[in-house]
Amino acid sequence: MRVAVVGFGPVAVRFVEELLPLVRDGLVALTIIGAEREDPYNRVLTAEYAAGEAERADLDMIDTEELAAADVVILRGRRATAIDRGARTVELDQGAPIAYDRLVLATGARANVPRLDGLHTVGHDSSGLDDRLVDGVMALRSLDDADRLREVVSQGGSAVVLGAGVLGIELALLLAKAGIAVRLAHFGPIPMSRQLDRGSGAVTAAALTEAGVEVVPHVRAEAIVTEESDAGSRRFSALVSGDGKRIPGDVLILSCGVTARDDLAVAAGLRTGRGVLVDERLRAFGDESIHAIGDCAHMADRAHLHDAAVPGGPSGLIGPGWRQAEWLARSIAADAVGAEQIEAFGDDMPGVVSVKGVDVVAAGDVDVDPFAPVPKGETGPGVSMWADPEHGTYTKMVTRDGVLSGFVSVGMPRTGAELSVLYARRGELPSDRSLLLRLDADDDAAPRATGRDETVCVCNAVTAGIIEDAVADGCGTVADVGSCTRAGTGCGTCRGRITRMLEELEASPL
Repeated sequence: MRVAVVGFGPVAVRFVEELLPLVRDGLVALTIIGAEREDPYNRVLTAEYAAGEAERADLDMIDTEELAAADVVILRGRRATAIDRGARTVELDQGAPIAYDRLVLATGARANVPRLDGLHTVGHDSSGLDDRLVDGVMALRSLDDADRLREVVSQGGSAVVLGAGVLGIELALLLAKAGIAVRLAHFGPIPMSRQLDRGSGAVTAAALTEAGVEVVPHVRAEAIVTEESDAGSRRFSALVSGDGKRIPGDVLILSCGVTARDDLAVAAGLRTGRGVLVDERLRAFGDESIHAIGDCAHMADRAHLHDAAVPGGPSGLIGPGWRQAEWLARSIAADAVGAEQIEAFGDDMPGVVSVKGVDVVAAGDVDVDPFAPVPKGETGPGVSMWADPEHGTYTKMVTRDGVLSGFVSVGMPRTGAELSVLYARRGELPSDRSLLLRLDADDDAAPRATGRDETVCVCNAVTAGIIEDAVADGCGTVADVGSCTRAGTGCGTCRGRITRMLEELEASPL
């Protein structure tokens, strides 16, 4: 079976890893088309690399020499330009077309670039895929961007981060920790406005300020100011808001969301929504020989085939992309060996958003007024809140019929971990909600938040029990646990929880 993969990012790597045994057995001929010339690296960790928290080797994901030894064809620095669905070939910017029986699109997403006066230059970036921006402006979606930001950090420069979503906040915290001046500019009154309510947003903003990040709200970005560099080119020097406010810095990092790279699918006549539309078997609507996984895949019911707008979209998280990659590899493997097909892909792990650097965890709708009147005869949502802004803690729990439907926790890591578990399994809260708040009490009687069956690493679906078993087998560090179980090797948000588990297990061995 001829399998071609377009894209060589983290999701494509996981797919290739899972399919590699069949390649070695001669059942699959695998070709990978990657636009970047670099070996694949974990893009989720580029911010840590840029801030000096990780080295280049820490980003490596797979041994390409091992792939080549298994006769995997890797085309680096090559772009897929068109799909001929009739001939089942992928045309390239150079060289002969690649024939396929199954085509997997793992093209990821491109950064959203706002329309700011003075932002663009003529041409494209080194990959040929994105617009080239003025020197000193980047979206931090590639190693080239990370290397340039790393240089600013090493020289003790200053940075402006535009956008206060999860990635923007995490980057700002990393840069502040590296010792440079950081300004986090965002449009609304609070950071993470889609996930947080007013109270948790205010506490989060205070935590960011305490960590050395200057938070600048209510910024309606309209233009940038540039100055001439020593080389004679224009270089970023300040972001300009609609009210005339200037936010200076040596570099501007755009963290304004992403859009799926679905150009190939559109040109090939495939249906797209917020990405390439795929069904429960990750097959493209209209062509079952083409699949999409990761940030370019919009999974939907085929009942929406002819709808103008299809609900849902890519999650934007690495964990769901990896689970799609693993499932698709198993499905293709079943076809390759003539086995019975596996069950359709189903990912029932709900989206829990957590932020590295500050203890912020949120899920569901938390923008609920606990004092809003409820119409007669109806039952409103239950809302429990704890707020201690002076000490940087805040928790809000929203329930419907006793079941947790949304929550946010700031500055209370154990409470946040337990609420994540309850939300994931759609569990009921204890009648005495204050029991959850006591998880973060400064005493040895605080109950343990995680049982053996509960997920610690959402990206790789690693449970506490798996980690405990790895520790029992000799894993003594977070890196050891990652090597044995993959836990902590995705977004890295769970590393703090793994560290706490190691400390607890050392103090009280099983």
